[in-house]
Amino acid sequence: MSQRRIKHIFKQVRDASLKYHLIEDGDRILAAVSGGKDSLTMLYFLTLVQKYTPVQFSIEAVLLDMGWEEDHQGVTDFCKQLGLDLRVEHTSIGRIVFENRREKNPCALCSNLRRGALNRIAKDLGCNKVALGHHRDDAVHTFFLSMLFEGRFHVFKPSTYLDRMDITMIRPLVYVAESDIEKLSASLQMPVMTSLCPASGQTKRDEVKEVLEIIEARFPGARQRFLSSLENAAPDTFWSL
Repeated sequence: MSQRRIKHIFKQVRDASLKYHLIEDGDRILAAVSGGKDSLTMLYFLTLVQKYTPVQFSIEAVLLDMGWEEDHQGVTDFCKQLGLDLRVEHTSIGRIVFENRREKNPCALCSNLRRGALNRIAKDLGCNKVALGHHRDDAVHTFFLSMLFEGRFHVFKPSTYLDRMDITMIRPLVYVAESDIEKLSASLQMPVMTSLCPASGQTKRDEVKEVLEIIEARFPGARQRFLSSLENAAPDTFWSL
């Protein structure tokens, strides 16, 4: 079953890459590894694309330590199995967000700080792209969050060029369902780290996810149709950073 799922996800990653030019010859890609199932799955498939397609590119695996004294050894070993060295960058982002700033909406600040740190590291490493582990469900959740709490249509792009940094952010798993990621990471026994974030499981995104699970249960395939609807709409209207 895992081999069938690997082939299925590989095709989705390849199709997204071809459609949105995510992985190209000569790329030097920083793979943002959080230790969660999504980023580990993304890293795994980046190495498969590197191995089983003619595209010539390199991968730098980078983990941002948020300052919560997490154990990264399992992820380090996983990277070695994939033929990669994990670079751990220690930061104070966790303390800044939850102790110094005490934000009412910590996720937005945390995301901005992490993204800024990853972009700076990418420049230091000579990378032209930063790969993030956002999947299909994340895209749909973001769409509903924007409508419910911001009163606008907003979905992240599969590929976003940041002209000020001269870096492109890519999301190779944009076609992949979270349920497939969960099943694959379990079957391959990926060393998924438990999130120590104080806001884990208590965000607006988690609430929207619960609502969409109810919709999916009542109308199977709803998430995929939501994403297809976004792709069929005018890209300049819906796909944004």
